[in-house]
Amino acid sequence: MITSLLKEVGRGKRGARDLTYNEALQAAEWIVNLEATQAQIGAFFMAERIKMESVEELEAFVNVCRSQARREHVQEGIDCAGPYDGRKKSFYATFATSFVLAAAGLPVTLHGTATLPPKWGITLQDLLLELGINPKQLSQEASLEAARETGVLFVPAEEWCPPLKRLHGLREEMGMRTVLNTAEKLVDYGHSPYLAFGVYHNTVFDRMSKLLTNLNYKKALIIQGTEGSEDLFIERPTRTYQVENGEASLQIIDPDAYGLELPPPEVDWTPAEQIAVTEAVLNGGGHLAFMNQVLLNAAVRLHLAERVDSIEEGLYTCKDLIDNGTAWELYVKWKVSLLISEQQQPLHKTTVTTP
Repeated sequence: MITSLLKEVGRGKRGARDLTYNEALQAAEWIVNLEATQAQIGAFFMAERIKMESVEELEAFVNVCRSQARREHVQEGIDCAGPYDGRKKSFYATFATSFVLAAAGLPVTLHGTATLPPKWGITLQDLLLELGINPKQLSQEASLEAARETGVLFVPAEEWCPPLKRLHGLREEMGMRTVLNTAEKLVDYGHSPYLAFGVYHNTVFDRMSKLLTNLNYKKALIIQGTEGSEDLFIERPTRTYQVENGEASLQIIDPDAYGLELPPPEVDWTPAEQIAVTEAVLNGGGHLAFMNQVLLNAAVRLHLAERVDSIEEGLYTCKDLIDNGTAWELYVKWKVSLLISEQQQPLHKTTVTTP
């Protein structure tokens, strides 16, 4: 049982050893299937946090989650993988960016859950709730249909990956990061060849680059972004690692190099304010710092996914898609599609207002 493996990872900072991939796979299966007790699962997560998870251990948890999740070849695009504990102090640029990318012909997968520790911030699910869409009542087929129509797939992760739902309560009680904080972002619901992956600390660049290589993404960008997200800063350079063909290279992306650097205003962020700024940007307005942040993030991701030959070309492409209203129209189409699908759910009523 898991006790034997727990002894190996729980011998303290100096005495603990990394599990082999097969050992970690067994531990992950026991944990996600709740074949271990709550105390054993909590102890394992704590021990791994102290020891620091190895690449093999992370990969095992990712693969077990993937094996129990619904994953669809609905689109060959980019997965935008930010922290599930949300935002507290920054604009959710990746949300607006997704509709610009889809308008440019690059499908996008977004995913998340209700807020989690350690940050307990605003999540993508909170943004959908603000739009009148309840992710927990959103059918998988409705999400897939909206993706086919618009190129943007939103996945309520706990509805598509049951292990995450089983362990949500325990993670809330623990109130700290666990191996799942990484694994949940890499379930890859859309089988995306490209990945934008947010991290908090540059000390994990090497481990994450090896992990993403093992997971066989065609190209991935590891981003030490705002609040540990996949969003590039607009007021200063961002450290990133590009992973391709088993090689990782450090890339500093400086908004000043493209004439975009601008300090964003301080905002008391709420879900309503996040949506208001998102819609302002997609309509071609709002504070210039937020517009620039969306343009930079979209251009870099288009370049990563080989849709444009340079970031500069990506900036021109994305600016045109916002200026001519294409990105806004796609956002409205996606939102209305999900609102209509929710209206059709039994025992749930909502009013659909077409923007």
